[in-house]
Amino acid sequence: MLAVENLLDQIHLPKDLKKLSPDQLAQVADELRGYIIKVVSSHPGHLGASLGTVELTVALHYVFNTPYDRIIWDVGHQAYGHKILTGRKELFPTNRCYGGLSGFPSMSESEYDAFGTGHSSTSISAALGMATASVLKGETDRQHIAVIGDGAMTGGMAFEGLNNAGVSHSNILVILNDNGISIDASSGALSKYFTRMTASKSYNHFRNSVWDMMGGNTSRHHSHRRFVSKMIGAAKSLISPKQSNLFEAMNFRYFGPIDGHDLHTLVEVLEDLRTIQGPKLLHVVTKKGKGLKEAEESPTVYHAPGKFDSKTGKLIPEGINLSLAPKYQDVFGKTIIELAKKNPKIVGITPAMPTGCSLYMMMKKMPERVFDVGIAEQHAVTFAAGLAAEGMVPFCNIYSSFSQRAYDQIIHDVALQRLPVVFCLDRAGLVGEDGATHHGAFDLAFLRPIPDLIISAPMNERELRNLMFTAQSPENNLPFVIRYPRGRGVTPRWKTPLEIQPIGKGACIYEGGDTAILSIGHIGNNAKKAIEMVRKTHPEKNFGLYNMIYLKPLDTGLLHEVFTRYRRVFTLEDGMINGGLASAVCEFAAQNGYRQELIPLGLPDRFISHGSVADLQKACGLDAESIARMLLQ
Repeated sequence: MLAVENLLDQIHLPKDLKKLSPDQLAQVADELRGYIIKVVSSHPGHLGASLGTVELTVALHYVFNTPYDRIIWDVGHQAYGHKILTGRKELFPTNRCYGGLSGFPSMSESEYDAFGTGHSSTSISAALGMATASVLKGETDRQHIAVIGDGAMTGGMAFEGLNNAGVSHSNILVILNDNGISIDASSGALSKYFTRMTASKSYNHFRNSVWDMMGGNTSRHHSHRRFVSKMIGAAKSLISPKQSNLFEAMNFRYFGPIDGHDLHTLVEVLEDLRTIQGPKLLHVVTKKGKGLKEAEESPTVYHAPGKFDSKTGKLIPEGINLSLAPKYQDVFGKTIIELAKKNPKIVGITPAMPTGCSLYMMMKKMPERVFDVGIAEQHAVTFAAGLAAEGMVPFCNIYSSFSQRAYDQIIHDVALQRLPVVFCLDRAGLVGEDGATHHGAFDLAFLRPIPDLIISAPMNERELRNLMFTAQSPENNLPFVIRYPRGRGVTPRWKTPLEIQPIGKGACIYEGGDTAILSIGHIGNNAKKAIEMVRKTHPEKNFGLYNMIYLKPLDTGLLHEVFTRYRRVFTLEDGMINGGLASAVCEFAAQNGYRQELIPLGLPDRFISHGSVADLQKACGLDAESIARMLLQ
């Protein structure tokens, strides 16, 4: 058959894909992969995972009746091809832009996005809930497919879902997209299990020999091969029983592993699995970054590479500017090494984010003292608690929005036992293009009610260093939270001698006339800039600025000073207004009989969309220009 140019341009919805012959699907996959590379090269996003699932995406929408059949994408990094094939090709260049497409599946964006996804390990539970609902509604023909991978199977919730689904008899298909990596290299026994299973020489030799005898990848003997593919699963357990019974022990019928880039086989196997009732798991082996040499060779770098040359794959450097302040992440990474050299009790813990949080720096120099526990935030926290109970000083670095998953462990396993775990909450506040699932919007509010928990946020890199120094010092014997944003700070010359940051003490930045701002964290720099802007245009205006540093314990002495001196008081935070600094200051004022005008500035009572941090701060009234206007009102 002659190839038709630009098949992808003819596909607006999955129903158009079904008009093609099976032999044309490979061309669609090639065009889809090329389009993803072209767009993401100039509109940065999550590249590697979506390149790895191109064939799987095409096969799923070709075989199943979407959106009636439900496809739930775990993590969401894998779903760019899915978005393009489901009516969003023309909008794809707006991906992760303010007002454009979300970088993750979103139920409000498309009926083809069966379930919203941003965090990992949720797809199996969601699919099981949907499958159960379908049974109750009499929709016995509806299919439910959970695509889990990119490291998500290491999350405990995935196993909770498997455990429940295995006894439910629900018509659910779990597709394990096994690419051997999440963002950094996958860690843990489960990752090694998948590697052994995929690489079993005895099994693969047997499988390939029988497959070739039955016609290989030709069109001959399809019915025989379907029979054989089922028999291979049984043979596998005889050849290598220790490598085949994990999912079968949970009452799932296990199929695979199969090549996730072989479209012909994918379509054939998925067609067969449609007819098999009950819980099933298909093990698909893929290559993260497939189709772009650089992404295949450096999957961590090309997980979300920024801008790159779409033809060569080479990254486009941002340019080196020595006058720029460093990233908070790098200050953390370098400072923990500095502290660990002097304090042998310090260890580092990360749930699968050593590169993102810069703990990889310590991992290189002190590998025996850094623990990547996989995508398992709950385990990370209680693991840290166990280390602290034996006298170690664990620095547990978790992204702010991911720490929500370990809230119970923070309360019961750490704070209740007064164990001095140091929580470094990276990506606090607005993170930008990753959007609502990733903003660190809630940490101040949900952590503040927990007893015996110190909560802090540095305004700059020097304060981050000093807070880390304070948290591990003998002066502290309580769990200690340090939250800081993604990206660069404000202090190029940040490496100053380490000093204790007195617990529960803030600082005056500017004294003012009748109006003051109480800020916490990096967002205070916007207030500082706003005051400086107003001074240029209204030199007679003078505003106070106070850096609280600690949300808990509050600097009540500083608050008494502010409420005694100023008529009008603003609070400023890059977290939810409800429950955070604004709430704490209002409670203080009410308890002490102060009647000043209080104006809270922070994130409003809604989920904040995706877009650049600058765009989102402006939309929320937290940029310097908006703050300046508020001061002049």
